[in-house]
Amino acid sequence: MEYEFILRIFTAAILGGLIGLEREYRSKEAGFRTHFLVALGSALFMIVSAYGFEAAMNNELQRWDVSRVAAQVVSGIGFIGAGTIIFRKDENVVSGLTTAAGVWVTAAIGLACGGGMYVLASASTVLVLAGLEAFNYFLHMFDKHRKS
Repeated sequence: MEYEFILRIFTAAILGGLIGLEREYRSKEAGFRTHFLVALGSALFMIVSAYGFEAAMNNELQRWDVSRVAAQVVSGIGFIGAGTIIFRKDENVVSGLTTAAGVWVTAAIGLACGGGMYVLASASTVLVLAGLEAFNYFLHMFDKHRKS
């Protein structure tokens, strides 16, 4: 079972790293290392939550809910994401929302990997990358149209 857990965190780190590479390429606030660590950490939290307390879970006198740690990962990532969002009052512009959303979805991908849902995590990564690239493409199209 240990090798399966290692595969889960490696998969999470790779998928998170792919999203991070795209963000790094675009020179955004959170890049490769951030997304890599968020996905890996989320997967590890999921594994520890689901399997780390098996001996204690067999005790009929106590009730265990393995989803609690996953829920707290979502809350904790909100704080990291909030740190990437900046309001520039002089320009009346909010920046960092896409980066915050990217960190948030990277945590979800890590949780999916930690739960052994490789296909779901991989498909989500492909969709995230497609969405980020499509968004960038359409922004450039609108810029060209606006300038002409």
